[in-house]
Amino acid sequence: MKAEEALIKEGAIKLGITVSDGQISQLMRYMESLMVWNKRMNLTAITDAREVITRHFLDSLTCAATGYVTNGLKAIDVGTGAGFPGIPLKIIYPDLEITLLDSLQKRVKFMEHVIAELGLEGAIPIHGRAEELGRDEAHREKYRLCFSRAVAHLSVISEYCLPFVEKGGIFLAMKGPGYIEEKDQAGRAIDVLGGRLSQVRRFCLPFTEITHYVMIIEKLKPTGSEYPRKAGRPAKKPLS
Repeated sequence: MKAEEALIKEGAIKLGITVSDGQISQLMRYMESLMVWNKRMNLTAITDAREVITRHFLDSLTCAATGYVTNGLKAIDVGTGAGFPGIPLKIIYPDLEITLLDSLQKRVKFMEHVIAELGLEGAIPIHGRAEELGRDEAHREKYRLCFSRAVAHLSVISEYCLPFVEKGGIFLAMKGPGYIEEKDQAGRAIDVLGGRLSQVRRFCLPFTEITHYVMIIEKLKPTGSEYPRKAGRPAKKPLS
């Protein structure tokens, strides 16, 4: 087994997740495509193989380590970029139905390539804005799980994400150490949008000194029809 493959396997085990040799092979092919496409378009600033594994793949698997990701659920990854965390989660949970939403067409094209190359049935990349898709009846409150690794403030990303989550569903917000200040500022916004922060899980990314957090937000009631607000409004004037 190559060093990179062993890193994936051992890192996943450290997070309490078992990955098969076939899944490791898929992740390696995903990384190869990422490196090739990144030479002609800006998909990621991380280009070292070890860092792709730790800071993209294993970081994505922290969502699974919360225990909320299982096969058969319908999920959406908002602001997925080059497919994180959605595509690694789809590889590990092949029966997960996942929508991959991003606002840049070039990233969607890349994900379409990866999905076709890896044969990931039930993974659907969509080009669009969360503020618009969150009002679309085909997507509004239709997902059991929502993930986001976007860098927006928690109050902003909650307005993007919670409208997609059905009552009783879960929004997993991936954050860095600054989550503490954001948590205090976003409490009212989460409540207004129908959610409740139930738990924060801390993860040290295997083989690094990086600490990340997954904020577990439960959807207790439907989101009001006025949310999400028009494109650009949540970021310019966050709920407080």
